[in-house]
Amino acid sequence: MLDSLFFIVSKLAWAFLSPGNLMVFAFALGTTLLVFNKLKAAKRVLMPSALISFMVMAYPVSDFLMMPLESRFSTPNPMPPSIDGIIVLGGGEDLKRSLSWNVAELGLGGDRYIGAAKLAQLYPNAPVIFSGGSGSMALQNTQGEGALANTLLTTIGVAQERLILESKSRNTFENFALLKPLLPKLNGTYLLVTSAFHMPRAVGIARQQGVNVIAYPVDYHSNTRDYRTWDFDLYDHLKALEPAWKEWIGLTVYYATGKTNEWLPAP
Repeated sequence: MLDSLFFIVSKLAWAFLSPGNLMVFAFALGTTLLVFNKLKAAKRVLMPSALISFMVMAYPVSDFLMMPLESRFSTPNPMPPSIDGIIVLGGGEDLKRSLSWNVAELGLGGDRYIGAAKLAQLYPNAPVIFSGGSGSMALQNTQGEGALANTLLTTIGVAQERLILESKSRNTFENFALLKPLLPKLNGTYLLVTSAFHMPRAVGIARQQGVNVIAYPVDYHSNTRDYRTWDFDLYDHLKALEPAWKEWIGLTVYYATGKTNEWLPAP
């Protein structure tokens, strides 16, 4: 019951905390104040909103939020000589479009599958353990990401008999709570594949659940300093800003509610 309440509250809260939504809300409020001839109040809302929106559009300021997350963990070097399995967290699929068109569609986190395929070749005897249901409140009565993962992983060459699928989890905490009973060895060592920005929280939860993982981050969104330019690409900047802002909130909430022992887990 508490896990379901946590899931529902987190989804409702994000509707009001999303940077894109906040910009729209601010302009809507400012316009409403203008309609009612509240010029002074409208200026106080619209002027900072316009400035912030312009900066987000013109320059990748989102990198300053995303970079600390993505640089927290790096790919193991050297790679471990042996592992007990490869854990792949859901989020690389586009569940809504997949259901809409009855095809297996990858989303912005599709690099998770590329990473999984690479590791599956490197460790041919290791099971591939996928965890992911649906993070959408509207898509809870579907087969979730697990069915898509089965199709996608076998399509890219992972043998069906190597797959262990968990398709009920709705968030990262539930990922590990529900996959833990499925692990071949409870005290084994597992490579963890997820987006680089998501890795600190995922590792923190794994540690709290007693799952020994080695980070294998993929799916980078930020640019290093040499590649940051004034490019006026709002869509590209929001693709980094939205998940980065959401992840910092997630780290804070998970730490405050005891789902992790560290606010920003480190290697």
